[in-house]
Amino acid sequence: MSFVIDTEIAPAYFNNLMKFIYKYYILRLRERFTNVKRKVVDNEYRLSFRALGPEGKWYTDVEIRLGNPIQVKMFPSDEKFPSEALDRLKDDLFITVQFFEEKIRKTTLYFAWVEGEEIIPEKVTQRHSIIYRLFSESMLFFFVIFIAASIFVFIIFGLYAPIILVTIQFLMVLFADRIIMRTGDWRITQKNPSVHLLQYHLPFEEREGLQQKLTTDLLIKMKTEIHERTFAVKKTLDLKTCEEVLSKYGFKCKPENMSTKIVNVYEIVKKVADRFKLVVPKIVIANTMLPNAAASGPSPSHGVMVITTGLLVQLEDDEIVSVVGHEFGHFKGRDPLALFGLTATEFLLRVYVFWPFLALLGDFSLFFGYLYLFIALSAVYFIAKFFESRADLESAIKIGQPKVLAEALRKIGFRRLQFERIPAYKFQEWIQWDPHPPIYFRVSRLDELQDPDKIKHPLIQSIKDNIRGFLSVLG
Repeated sequence: MSFVIDTEIAPAYFNNLMKFIYKYYILRLRERFTNVKRKVVDNEYRLSFRALGPEGKWYTDVEIRLGNPIQVKMFPSDEKFPSEALDRLKDDLFITVQFFEEKIRKTTLYFAWVEGEEIIPEKVTQRHSIIYRLFSESMLFFFVIFIAASIFVFIIFGLYAPIILVTIQFLMVLFADRIIMRTGDWRITQKNPSVHLLQYHLPFEEREGLQQKLTTDLLIKMKTEIHERTFAVKKTLDLKTCEEVLSKYGFKCKPENMSTKIVNVYEIVKKVADRFKLVVPKIVIANTMLPNAAASGPSPSHGVMVITTGLLVQLEDDEIVSVVGHEFGHFKGRDPLALFGLTATEFLLRVYVFWPFLALLGDFSLFFGYLYLFIALSAVYFIAKFFESRADLESAIKIGQPKVLAEALRKIGFRRLQFERIPAYKFQEWIQWDPHPPIYFRVSRLDELQDPDKIKHPLIQSIKDNIRGFLSVLG
């Protein structure tokens, strides 16, 4: 069995990665490993070890060659070696690499530009964290928060409050694209299609005092000067210019720690739109290192696609395509409108049917009120999982790369993957108020998907798969 792990880290950090795997994975589980060897062959870092089964009944030899991508080969002792153990070992290595990358990101300079757009520092502001959460995740979070505020409107307008709230909610769904466009960082168009990225992994000796040194003003100055020496004079972003600017501001630049990347976001979105036979929606870039993408609006022609720079940095182009395909699955299914109908119906039934019934229960009304609210919202979120799962299938069907989407989900949700190995946490992931199914379920489902084009009814299939997944945890 062999596989690869894509990595964004510079070659200068491969030795540190090898030490990290050894210290935080092999040594912490030393009873499971033997014959551990670390060596450098032709400037290539290699790590090998033997993973042992229970009571030494079986084993597999593992060889890791650090590069981009990282190459992993596993040689089971015999055919009886359980495939589940190989999959778990693969996931262990993948998660360990992701934790190392996360550690490196904390001391990495990231710069992003869109030509002709305002220069903005890579910083998550309170405005962005609220706005993008409200309108992401198929807008379900927005619906719940909006309805939760209904009690205050109810005091003012009485029995007319629910109708007024639902009407306002519907209008905000219709005009979600305009709202997000006004709060986005950069607009991507056919004439202005690309995001230019620079990342510089700081040498270890520069890490002390990093937070004090990297002020917003300093970041803006460096970004502006790089922009003036490249894009402003119609030049491409090159490492030499970046090195000169960073050195000027006191960073001891090592070329091997630096890399640039250009992502033609418009071309990616258009490619996916063509596959879905839909129009290209408005495209907004959120300049935050949190990897995410979201689709909002009642339809592609009146919709908006939000993509973060973190997603562009951490994912390969084919993975970005598959993630964008997932978001187009929401457009195709008109999920924002479907979720509006679902939440509005629950809200109106709650106010006009359930509340009058509660008044007849006297002292028990408060208890049954909380019980109803918990059950109703849990049901709404569980139904929302059908739409998320359907969007995964739509991407797999139209893009044709379910395993690539699974890999992207692993990168984005590696922390949740680690926790979801605990049975109790798996159950919690299914019942919590989150429109997304557990990551392990989505990844496994996509990995096992053989012929996505044969799926005739993605929503029905997703309903069945989610119910089976939930019941398997109960079992």
